[in-house]
Amino acid sequence: MRLSASRPAADAEPKTPVGAETVESVVRGQLAKALGGKRGMLEAAVPTLAFTILFVSTKDLRLAVAVSVVTAVILLGIRLVQRSTVQFVLNSLVGIGIGALFAWRSARSGGDANEQALAYFLPGLIYNGVYAAAMALSNVLRWPVVGFMVGSVAGDPTEWHRDPQVVRLCRNLTWMLAAPCVLRVVVQLPIYLAGRAADDAGPMVAALGITKIAMGWPLQIAGLAGMAWLLARNHTPVQPVPTTESKGDL
Repeated sequence: MRLSASRPAADAEPKTPVGAETVESVVRGQLAKALGGKRGMLEAAVPTLAFTILFVSTKDLRLAVAVSVVTAVILLGIRLVQRSTVQFVLNSLVGIGIGALFAWRSARSGGDANEQALAYFLPGLIYNGVYAAAMALSNVLRWPVVGFMVGSVAGDPTEWHRDPQVVRLCRNLTWMLAAPCVLRVVVQLPIYLAGRAADDAGPMVAALGITKIAMGWPLQIAGLAGMAWLLARNHTPVQPVPTTESKGDL
């Protein structure tokens, strides 16, 4: 393809499409916005944590759902009063609802309390497996997911891909995003399968509950700490996008 040489002279000036001195500053801002800060993480975790603890300890599906939903509704009400985003509370409610649906279906098919608990944990395993696979695939294809965060700032979802330094940084950040999900699947899937095969799944249910809590936000925060370390290096310059005159004919 040949690019036209008749563009206005202003187009010949170097551009920094993301509008920042470093890629790190752009990605840092986008990640902070996407995660909702400490409050957003807390709101996403607390209702799910309440459901897990109650369900594992009491084996009472209705009680666990009721308490977790009430917790989320209270957090939702606070957000509405303050007229701030309800995204993270709603995300938590969706997660609770899907897990409860799996547990309810298990109960309807005659599953005992332990089988219902195992069913509750299954959507989380599926989610983490799919999420990790998607992150890995994006890196293998050299279109890392984090790059699209940079692209959203630039107003062009693919402009960032023209700079190898941006691609490299976004690839590393994408691996860090995927790592917690990979670890959860590696640890929790064998426990889940052992519970399915055991005559008494009680110990496996307890183990899944413990690992779900221990490998939830603590592991996510550890992954974000790794990303923060990489971003704190703050030395990857945004390269000006090549223009018609600098490229020449293609």
